[in-house]
Amino acid sequence: LHLSEKQGVVFMVTKAGFLFMFDIVSATMLVRMRVSQDTIFISTYSNLSGGAIFVNRKGAVTSVKVNEPAIVGYVMNNLVQLPNRQEIAFTLARRFGLPGADELFQRQFATYFASGDYKNAALMAAQCKSGLLRTPQTIEQFKQVAATPGQSSPILTYFSTLLEHGGKLNALESVELVRPVVQQQRRELIEKWLKDDKLECTEELGDIVEPMEVKFALSIYLRANSHQKVISCFCKTGQVDQIVAYVKKVNYQGDYNTLLQSMLMTNPEGATNFAKALLEGQNGQPLIDINQVVKVFMDQNRLQETTSILLEALKANRPDQSQLQTQLLAMNLQQAPKVAEAILQMNMFTHYDKAYIGQLCEKAGLMQWALEHYTDTADLKRVMLHAHQMTPEFLIQYFSKMPPETALECLTDLLRHNRQNLQVVVQVAIKYHEQIGAGKIVAMFESFGSNEGVFYFLGAILSSSTDPEVHFKYIQAASRCGNMQEVERVCRESTSYDPATVKDYLKEAKLPDPRPLIYVCDLHGFVGELTEYLYKNSLMKYIEVYVVKVNPLQCPAVIGTLIDLDCSEDFIKTLLQNVRAACPIQPLCEEVEKRNRLRVLLPWLEARVAEGNQDPFLHNGIAKIYIDTNRDPETFLKTNQFYDSAVVGKYCEDRDPHLAYTAYKRSWGSCDEQLVSVTNRNGLFRLQARYLVERQSAELWEMVLNEENQYKRQVIDQVVSTALPESTNAEEVSATVKAFIA
Repeated sequence: LHLSEKQGVVFMVTKAGFLFMFDIVSATMLVRMRVSQDTIFISTYSNLSGGAIFVNRKGAVTSVKVNEPAIVGYVMNNLVQLPNRQEIAFTLARRFGLPGADELFQRQFATYFASGDYKNAALMAAQCKSGLLRTPQTIEQFKQVAATPGQSSPILTYFSTLLEHGGKLNALESVELVRPVVQQQRRELIEKWLKDDKLECTEELGDIVEPMEVKFALSIYLRANSHQKVISCFCKTGQVDQIVAYVKKVNYQGDYNTLLQSMLMTNPEGATNFAKALLEGQNGQPLIDINQVVKVFMDQNRLQETTSILLEALKANRPDQSQLQTQLLAMNLQQAPKVAEAILQMNMFTHYDKAYIGQLCEKAGLMQWALEHYTDTADLKRVMLHAHQMTPEFLIQYFSKMPPETALECLTDLLRHNRQNLQVVVQVAIKYHEQIGAGKIVAMFESFGSNEGVFYFLGAILSSSTDPEVHFKYIQAASRCGNMQEVERVCRESTSYDPATVKDYLKEAKLPDPRPLIYVCDLHGFVGELTEYLYKNSLMKYIEVYVVKVNPLQCPAVIGTLIDLDCSEDFIKTLLQNVRAACPIQPLCEEVEKRNRLRVLLPWLEARVAEGNQDPFLHNGIAKIYIDTNRDPETFLKTNQFYDSAVVGKYCEDRDPHLAYTAYKRSWGSCDEQLVSVTNRNGLFRLQARYLVERQSAELWEMVLNEENQYKRQVIDQVVSTALPESTNAEEVSATVKAFIA
């Protein structure tokens, strides 16, 4: 025996090869037939078909099952011998969902409905698997029956019975059931029915549910394949990112323009994200034309959203998107210049119409960006007049793109238009002076009388330039700007300017502070001119400053020039006293002696002697002054140990030969020839004879007694008649005798 719960029958197979099938409820035999001529030795139930499988002795495998579409009709029409055949057929059809008993179901339904047994009437409709009773007429029939107080309405009984026994409701039933439930806001019921798959989902059903709960409506639309409504629900629930994935999955091309328009009204951000997703498209192919997207958004004046979409869509910077790049920049320049500037700063696009965008930048007041886009010199000059609206850093960098000639023209226009542009012009000039030319830049500044421009410009490049003209122009500009410290510094430290040019300029300029001129003249040997300039302009204080603090070594030249200028001796003496020992003695004495004014130095020289100075030139000077002034020179010459006998003796030869003899004699040997010469020339043979005897020098005797000496006889006569008789030293006499004998 094999029980088939699926069809409500029992199969029995005998060894003799007979098959029997019985009704499981009434045990009535429904089928008896021989299925095998050979002995059957094994059989089993078939889970797949709900029937039985058996094998006979020959190994033949046979399967039997119920013919579901025909079983009910077979029982009713072929088993006429069974008095209860209709009951058996109806039971099979009702309990096990077998077709073929529609007429019985109709009669039973009518009987129950007429008796007011709406529960069983509904059960008949549910169990009739052909769906013959589940019609709009049946629904209307239940709806027409008034509800009994305290009991559920017949129509509700109908639907609940269908849900319990009939499985899934059809489209009409689903709509009729859900409509009152939505009115009652019974969300939990709809959620349960959808979860249990009890409703046939249609677009109409979704439309009914949507006002109550968009999430439920979305679930219904998805099952109903109502693509446009699915997309609409995604938009309403903010699941915009799901839209593109959905349309890709179902390969649907919707009316996105209309959808975007409606979304923009309620959810601009969602519409923006949706548009971006559509443009990203499927496999690199956009699902909508970007121009349509722009039109939809801009028709509602959604510039911000349009900008966001275009920035995303155009990030590849493709040449074929040049028109859209231009449109994006143009829209923002006309309505939101700051946004346009931010876009330009990102440097994302390179294919747009630069000339047109340059014009819009200029109109929007974005002068820096206008410059970036213009190439025509006339445009550049015009925009450059608004340099005050640009950062110096930008202008400096921008000038690197210009040819030198154009750059100079623009700098000239900047100064001509507004002198407040001086600072930025100077910075540009400093940066690019090598390309433009320092001389041209200076000439430009001078053409506007801008000494400050020259000063600041040259001041920045001075340390790196060796051009004499650059250094001179800087000194000139600094002096005209009143910056004496810079004039002084450059004059003192620079080695590149032309000394004569700078000196002449400073003398002509007659600056209130002559220190720059002092440094130039001191460093380059114009001390005489300096002294003359200071003296003639009554700048006596600066003469003293120069020789005392700046360069005392040039004091001799200063004193010499002052003497030439007939300066008062009192000033000269005071000047020397202030210089004190810092002044070099030899050149001072030489400078003054050349001018026969040596006596003016006497106080200063005596002061140095008092300090213990043993410099021969110092004592030579005093000796000469004493000789000229006849201040007991012979005593000085005999007693002073520090003067140079050769120098002083030579000085005395034309003034007083006796003093010359005294000076030469003091050297005691180093000036013998000079002593002999001066005594010979002046007939001072007695003095010469006495010196010869006292010196006891064989070499000196040999020179004097030489046959070529024309004064030999006179000298011998004085030695014999005067020097020897006066001598009391035996060695002197002995040396003299030896010289004569030799």
